[in-house]
Amino acid sequence: MTTVNLKTGDSILETNRETINPDTYFVTHTPPKSLEKNEKQVNEFVSKHAAKGSKVVLITSGGTTVPLENQTVRFIDNFSAGTRGATSAEYPFDCLIHLIPDYAVIFMHRQFSLQPYNRHFSHQSILDLLELKPDGSINVCSEYAHKMKATLTKYQEYKRKEMLLMLEFFTVNDYLFLLRSVSHALNGLTHHALYYLAAAAEHKIQSGDGAMTLKMDQVPKFLKPMVTFWAPQGYIVSFKLETDPHLLIPKSRQALIRYGHQIVIGNLLTTRKREVNLITHDSEMELKLSEEEERNGVEIESRIVNELLKRHDEWITNYSHN
Repeated sequence: MTTVNLKTGDSILETNRETINPDTYFVTHTPPKSLEKNEKQVNEFVSKHAAKGSKVVLITSGGTTVPLENQTVRFIDNFSAGTRGATSAEYPFDCLIHLIPDYAVIFMHRQFSLQPYNRHFSHQSILDLLELKPDGSINVCSEYAHKMKATLTKYQEYKRKEMLLMLEFFTVNDYLFLLRSVSHALNGLTHHALYYLAAAAEHKIQSGDGAMTLKMDQVPKFLKPMVTFWAPQGYIVSFKLETDPHLLIPKSRQALIRYGHQIVIGNLLTTRKREVNLITHDSEMELKLSEEEERNGVEIESRIVNELLKRHDEWITNYSHN
């Protein structure tokens, strides 16, 4: 077994290059207390939209943590603000307005990470958005009123049509159990389910015998059982973030070969907000915002989601013809 020791003060992090077997993981780890409640919510949500003929997209978003004790005081965090996921979650519904077939959204997010619609005001205190009038009434400050109205209109329409289900996770253990459960629920939709896996879940850590020694094992490679067993007929999208442009396409292709899913969205750390690559087994497409689009506040996620919905529709058509 190859290990790498990283000293941090008086502690040692031992990184194990081996990957935990997914089947072993779920047998040897305790499911989160909220899992049964979440499963009930998901099953009801999926059944309702299946009866209406709606498609459903699962969007995972945000980072994951690993507690270092049973009573969590310290933890190691794989930090992600959840910008990609929260932004993307708004666009299936916007596409509905523009006559593209409707999608209900299951938004599975890290606790306290960005959320759809709320993200537009995440850097401001709610108290700064409001003003108290002499008569005691409370209004939205005029400088924020237009933006607030536009955002609130979309959000309330989302809620009115019950098109959004929000699920929380905190640890990587929460994430893996919940992902498996949601995938099982969506499997009944077969090819009408879309999986948009934007959450950052990279490492699983187990404590060793010494109080200051940590043995780090990689998260079980959940994509393989997901493609093979949990959601074999779903359209599965994963993400690849790289710093070296020469590695982006080859590593994305490697992931497609290894796991057998449909598409990888490759992006570079320095340009991820304005350009991405959509990579399949036999094609590549670059999506890039123009300077004018950037000035006008166009988000790259709108382009990503529109393209994926088109491809998912083609996937469904091809599936039904076969």
